[in-house]
Amino acid sequence: MSTPYPVVPAPRFDVPGEQAVARARAFADAMALRRTVRDFASRPVPPEVIDHAVRAAATAPSGANLQPWRFVVITDPERKRRLRAAAEDAEREFYERRASPEWLAALAPLGTDWRKPFLEEAPAVIVVFEVHKGPHTPRPYYVKESVGIAVGFLLAALHQAGLATLTHTPSPMRFLNEVCERPQEERAYVVIPVGYPADDAMVPDITRKPAEEVVVRL
Repeated sequence: MSTPYPVVPAPRFDVPGEQAVARARAFADAMALRRTVRDFASRPVPPEVIDHAVRAAATAPSGANLQPWRFVVITDPERKRRLRAAAEDAEREFYERRASPEWLAALAPLGTDWRKPFLEEAPAVIVVFEVHKGPHTPRPYYVKESVGIAVGFLLAALHQAGLATLTHTPSPMRFLNEVCERPQEERAYVVIPVGYPADDAMVPDITRKPAEEVVVRL
């Protein structure tokens, strides 16, 4: 039988109400500026920035505290080239054969297609894997929920550091195990190019739903 964790006092921040509102507003205002970017500058990203962003992501809550995630940071140009080539093979199949007309119609306003140059152009690419039961890893619980929260933390941390990101989910994603040299019990969840926007980078002029559409108060 497992031994219970030792306990420590819960952290208390005791932020006064007005200051709490100000902090929440400032964070929401900053995150409202986050946009998906597909055109990256060649300017390198300090490795410590990514290290700390991943450290923040790894503080996310997880089922049974098993922390079923792995963050593979790719900066090697040849590895990124291989990643792009494999992803474009999968994406070409998706766009030309597997995507439904409705799905393609939903993507059309964003101007995306099977070409993914950002996988090679971004100075860093983070591939996030779910970690399932394997020879040296226990059976996890609520894997997708846990990893999804961690990815949210990661995106927020990178944005707060002034970096641009993109969430890319090629389908299928098994080729990422080979590109990233990961064992079969790890399953790719998302690919995140990271860097600074190119000088001429543009993004679609989209809006978010207002609070009254997404919040229900009972």
